Amino acid sequence: MAAIINLEIAVIVSVIKFCPWIGNNSSINDCTMKSTAHFKGHPIHPILVSFPIAFFSGSFIFDCAGWLTGKDELWRTGYWLQIAGIGFALLAAIPGIIDYYFTVPPKSTAKKRATKHALLNTSMIILFASIWFYRQNESPSPYIIIGIEFIGLILLSIAGWMGGTLVFRNQIGVDPRYAGAGKWKEEYFKEPGGNIKVAATDELKPNQMKLLHINNKRIVLARTENNYVAFDDRCTHRGGSLAGGSMICGTVQCPWHGSQFDVNSGEVKAGPAKEKINIYSVNEVDGKVFLNI
Repeated sequence: MAAIINLEIAVIVSVIKFCPWIGNNSSINDCTMKSTAHFKGHPIHPILVSFPIAFFSGSFIFDCAGWLTGKDELWRTGYWLQIAGIGFALLAAIPGIIDYYFTVPPKSTAKKRATKHALLNTSMIILFASIWFYRQNESPSPYIIIGIEFIGLILLSIAGWMGGTLVFRNQIGVDPRYAGAGKWKEEYFKEPGGNIKVAATDELKPNQMKLLHINNKRIVLARTENNYVAFDDRCTHRGGSLAGGSMICGTVQCPWHGSQFDVNSGEVKAGPAKEKINIYSVNEVDGKVFLNI
């Protein structure tokens, strides 16, 4: 298993280095809710997970059929489906790991859920891999094979449920587009602090936001109908990315549970959040926007 993990890490590094479609050539440290591993905006992980689900389910079905009918060809089909499932599961894990580290917001309930999702899938792969090794014996027990496969499918189902929750509730991998707000913007800065130039005055449209990474902090620069503002990206309720939400009339709404904050004062305008968000001083000088941090 150590060799497999090392191979996956090497592949991930190579993919990030040589594939321009990952994060639109952005930094490897992206932590937005738009998928980092995508092709033309389509997240790759959800595309690939369909294959191991089909192969592992098929392996279980054919092995049960082989056990009930006594036909060796059904057992062989289940054997090869199992190999295909393991291979595609490892392949699907690559964009999944990339999105885990560079898409899921840190210190959030989604990060905890994604961790459980990853651990369940890892356990499932280990179970099916152990069955594959066990089948190399001269007289493997069909009860052991089918029993472990059944446990693996249960883990796969629970992990799939969590994966669906990450997408549909936490909106991981979702690329939010709303009328008049422009495309997603994000930028990294090496300056540790002080008065930092973060944009040109005409860079953002009204109600458009830009995610800034400054000294390990995630700050949202936004343009209201009147002026530029800046505030923490993290929703104080469950850690959702406010940059991935929507803003209008001086109010930003978290995309997870709908908490709303005043972007000028940071105060909560609508729950379930109870704590305000931090805001930062912004100045416009000679056509440039400066953030004081």
